Amino acid sequence: MEIHYGFDHVDHIKNPVVTTGTFDGVHIGHKTIINRLIEIAKVIDGESVLISFHPHPRKVLFPETAGKNLLLINSQREKIDLLSKTGLDHLIILTFTKEFSEISSIDFIRNILVAKLHVKKVVIGFNHHFGHNREGNFNYLYELGQYYHFSVEEIPEQDIHNETVSSTLIRKALLEGKIQRANAYLDHHYIITGTFDIVSSSVNALNLQSWRAQIDDSNKLIPSDGVYAVNVRFNGEFYKGIVNIKNSLPLDIRKIDDVEVILLLFNQSVNLKAREATIFFAKRIRDEVVFTNQEEMISQLKSDLAEVEELIY
Repeated sequence: MEIHYGFDHVDHIKNPVVTTGTFDGVHIGHKTIINRLIEIAKVIDGESVLISFHPHPRKVLFPETAGKNLLLINSQREKIDLLSKTGLDHLIILTFTKEFSEISSIDFIRNILVAKLHVKKVVIGFNHHFGHNREGNFNYLYELGQYYHFSVEEIPEQDIHNETVSSTLIRKALLEGKIQRANAYLDHHYIITGTFDIVSSSVNALNLQSWRAQIDDSNKLIPSDGVYAVNVRFNGEFYKGIVNIKNSLPLDIRKIDDVEVILLLFNQSVNLKAREATIFFAKRIRDEVVFTNQEEMISQLKSDLAEVEELIY
């Protein structure tokens, strides 16, 4: 996947099949759109193109209301990594500003999709809107496509368990600790990528390493407090572990710096200090507990480890 920041050097893209959106989570609905992009591109001897935005539009347009406490499923780095695995040919990242938001839908189509990309086909999700005041939609695209000689396709709603999949629904599931539900919507494990520092711990009797995750994106969503079964990817290898998330503040005002993400890693030979790794969340085991003594903690951790060892993930 080629990554472009803006529209310089995109003239080489052949017969572009294009979609646009923030694609936070790269969930199963997003993948349906991307898979269709790729399928169409193969048929017309073209290339698939996703135009995405950073930062999230709500953060720019509504910084004191809808965007103020908006937590994102993916950091920008995580989203790029997930998109790179989809088979997408090109990712174009646009810096979203108030000035950009004022571009009319017709100017977006005429000056960007047509003049810069020479688009051959546009694929959009169900009820997708774009342009200033979200005035652009499928019908508008279709009409302009007739004039500028590109075609348009709308993807139907993608349902799981009779619920429409959306980034908002996934955020809600994560904030409620419903990891398995969120993973079903995502069609992959929820991830947290960060660098790690070792934590002084009293669990050495269980031969565990204890690490604290340092997360560099202040908008990254952290699931609700509790203990989770996880896999950790480091240097291309996967290791089983458990994560304890602890935060004393309400979910709607929590910040990254207030949340402790403590990873207990089974394999003592792995040295994560000052290194980057990715945590893959599989299941929430239990609530976060305050222990009165070390014996209680060790007993509970033994129970946690026994449960995790029985899981296949």
